[in-house]
Amino acid sequence: MKERMRMKTKTYWGGAAFLAVLAVAFPALAEEVKIGDTVINLAYALDTFYFLMTGALVMWMAAGFAMLEAGLVRSKNTVEILLKNIALYAIACIMYMIVGYNIMYGDGANGFIPGLSFFLGADNTVDAVLKSGGETYYSNMADFFFQVVFVATAMSIVSGAVAERMKLWAFFLFAIVMTGFIYPVQGYWKWGGGFLDALGFIDFAGSGVVHLCGASAALAGVLLLGPRKGKYVGGRINAIPGANLPLATLGTFILWLGWFGFNGGSELKVSNIEEANAVAMVFVNTNTAAAGGLVAAMTLSRLWFGKTDLTMALNGALAGLVAITAEPLAPSPLLATFVGVIGGLIVVCAIIFIDKAKVDDPVGALSVHGVVGLWGLIAVAFTNPEGSLVAQLTGAVTIFAWVFGTSFVTWFVIKTIMGIRVSEEEELAGCDISDCGLEAYPEFTKDR
Repeated sequence: MKERMRMKTKTYWGGAAFLAVLAVAFPALAEEVKIGDTVINLAYALDTFYFLMTGALVMWMAAGFAMLEAGLVRSKNTVEILLKNIALYAIACIMYMIVGYNIMYGDGANGFIPGLSFFLGADNTVDAVLKSGGETYYSNMADFFFQVVFVATAMSIVSGAVAERMKLWAFFLFAIVMTGFIYPVQGYWKWGGGFLDALGFIDFAGSGVVHLCGASAALAGVLLLGPRKGKYVGGRINAIPGANLPLATLGTFILWLGWFGFNGGSELKVSNIEEANAVAMVFVNTNTAAAGGLVAAMTLSRLWFGKTDLTMALNGALAGLVAITAEPLAPSPLLATFVGVIGGLIVVCAIIFIDKAKVDDPVGALSVHGVVGLWGLIAVAFTNPEGSLVAQLTGAVTIFAWVFGTSFVTWFVIKTIMGIRVSEEEELAGCDISDCGLEAYPEFTKDR
């Protein structure tokens, strides 16, 4: 992300800087300098506001994940999954503020090893912004806010995959490590100007840095955790339907809406005609890819199962969104739809394959964010003339290896120290009782 900021600023603000120089040399031009300062002020305010509002849309995705996951788990685990989602957001905000942001965007020792420092620095002063001639065009605090909601998104992916059988506080401990260290390091390699960026790896808004990252961490946890009781018995795969499909559908709509901030905000600028047009194209491509993914998944489920499966349709929409996230600007709307269609077809096949491999993923997170995240990275080589298949695959393998490896070690340490899975009795009764104490409120549990 940030490397695009550096590339864009000089071209757009050279004129304003030139006016400032003239005003110093020729006092008669002071009025023109004031106009230049006003332009810089307005552009800075507009781009900062754009960062904040698109960041707020991405924050709203946390609600989408909460609704989607709550709808796809059984009612006896609803309160626990909701608590996980709102708490992981808070943990991500604190850890990224303390150390994660500085790891990801600090001065690294080289393209491989990021720097280490703590807490946020001061924001830009008025004098510093004006003296930059417009090269500094956004608030540092707005940038932090926009970045931190992406971290929470990656952690939300983990939540759904390990649902219904993981200890609540084991999950929170992992969230601390994931958001404060694991995610920022691989983020530095691409968006912080590290070696993946230098290699030519393209990931516009995070098919790899966010979605593949979250799925890789989830896979490590799922493998150590094991499947839910009753999911795989006697060689058979038993469906465990979610308790509230209207809630899951609402969550998907919320995620679809929030994705406009996710991808649109990653254009990083909106204060001139070229950038405004680019943002509009990103919005259109994001929307049409989601639509293509949903229709494709819905159609395939009808042809394959003889029924039109709602959960496959929902995951198809999300697959289209994940697929286009790596490059939502370069393709035409028709090509973006095609990228989404392939994502929708892939996700149905991936969900079935992963289930047959007896890897229990209650919400399909591994398929949507992992398998389709990989497809999104590969698709860049065919939709962006500057894309390289070798660079894209290198980036994908690097992200997976780092995140899966460090996550597996972290999960294993937590498992050794305190365990990561609730007891069989607690699982059968529901995590709402074992983790959230709902037995103290019989009016909430009498029908569960």
